[in-house]
Amino acid sequence: MCSAIPNLGFRPETPGDIDAIHDLTARAFAQMSFSDGTEPQVIRRLRARGELILSLLALDGDGKILAHVAFSPVTIPGQSDWLGLGPISVEPACQRQGIGRALVHEAIARLREKGVKGIALIGNPFVYGPMGFASGGRLSYAGLRPALVQHMTLEGAEPQGELRFSPAFDEDGA
Repeated sequence: MCSAIPNLGFRPETPGDIDAIHDLTARAFAQMSFSDGTEPQVIRRLRARGELILSLLALDGDGKILAHVAFSPVTIPGQSDWLGLGPISVEPACQRQGIGRALVHEAIARLREKGVKGIALIGNPFVYGPMGFASGGRLSYAGLRPALVQHMTLEGAEPQGELRFSPAFDEDGA
């Protein structure tokens, strides 16, 4: 089902992709022990709130969607123009083949061109560390272990303080 990475292409979502992104996200998170199953709804809520700043797809050579990543505004004291990465979804049969990493690198290049100052996320440091994300322990989120609260500064000062994501990440989306 998964084609070779050399044929990988990227493009922003279009209105016709919305249901496919929802379904891909549901499949990708279905077997993840840390998932509460709300990831597809988070993307819909971000879109409805006008906070889906970048919604980027990775496609195989035939145009089939293999992966998706969402970026939305975050709040960090003393910082502006920072985005949160996530959710990121890769077709289950295509996971651990570098597609997600390639998609994130493409997204970062696009965001850098748009003047984004940095990107923050909550995730496994063994997954995101090799992509250039780090945790210095100065950025926190809801009492999580500092190693899980990661960032990549594209321009300006390193972030410090409590990270806040869009209310779209809350279960009720309020």
